[in-house]
Amino acid sequence: MRIVRHYEHGAPSVLRVEEAETPQPGPGEVLIRSEAIGVTFAEVQRRQGIPIGGHATLPGAPGGDVAGTVEALGEGVTHLSVGQRVVVDVDHSAYADYVAADAAWAIPIPDTMDAAEATLLPSPAQTAYHALKEAGQLKPGETVLIDAASGGVGHLAVQIAKAMGAGKVIATAGTQAKLDFVRELGADVTINYTDEDWDEQVSAATDGRGADVVLETVGGDILIKSIALTAQFGRLVFYGSASGDIQPVNPLMLSRMKTVAGFALYAMLYNRPEAIAAGQRDLLDMIASGKVRPVVHERLPLVDAVKAHELMEARAQLGKVVLVP
Repeated sequence: MRIVRHYEHGAPSVLRVEEAETPQPGPGEVLIRSEAIGVTFAEVQRRQGIPIGGHATLPGAPGGDVAGTVEALGEGVTHLSVGQRVVVDVDHSAYADYVAADAAWAIPIPDTMDAAEATLLPSPAQTAYHALKEAGQLKPGETVLIDAASGGVGHLAVQIAKAMGAGKVIATAGTQAKLDFVRELGADVTINYTDEDWDEQVSAATDGRGADVVLETVGGDILIKSIALTAQFGRLVFYGSASGDIQPVNPLMLSRMKTVAGFALYAMLYNRPEAIAAGQRDLLDMIASGKVRPVVHERLPLVDAVKAHELMEARAQLGKVVLVP
């Protein structure tokens, strides 16, 4: 089978396609024949040498969200069957024709569901859903500010926030095309965060009180300004740093009863499996009802993994970039 690996950190060109033995599922695992593989920005950063999630080891074999068909069951797996279609977050060696994955994390998907769209279910949709529900404690009628709203997680967060009853969704992005995109998905207010006064525009959109829930994944100056834009008793959820710039947070910035919560999906997967299961059901219902529409920006062959990373690195995508073996 084919697999994508890299042996040094650097530009997308360090990625190479190799031949490898098809993995065998161990206890509690399933072997999946890949139909589609969702590319995540965290793997772009790890390829660059930025230790997202605590690691950027070599040799590297990027992880991702894999949708496909179960080909074999490991010892002890009884809740899935050969031939069943699933999607699962694979933390290593995901860019491949076949992957061995933890069966406990596999989400069954309908035969009618598009595989590329299904890749948004495990990490992008679950991150958006639980960042709003569990970490953000979103209540109906509240105002939500979503930074970097046009990406794989952000465009889902806009829709999920509306589906959860948010009163106003303010979405920021870096180009007019991205702002038009998130407005089509339901954002009530769109603001270009490259404008010098973007924070003043957000403040004006909230009548000066700030947003009740803020989803922040950029870092740097955006993070600091987003804390200032969090309302009294509001909650800012930090779930990534696309800029790679982590600024120190002065506790005095939180003195008006503000909360900053860090979010990591793996913490939910390991410690709140019941919440993950409930989220899966809610998300499938939202998609089936049309309240949430996963958007695939581009489908690329596995051999074009370099191009996929170039798209992600250039912040050029609207929605998700997917590899299709």
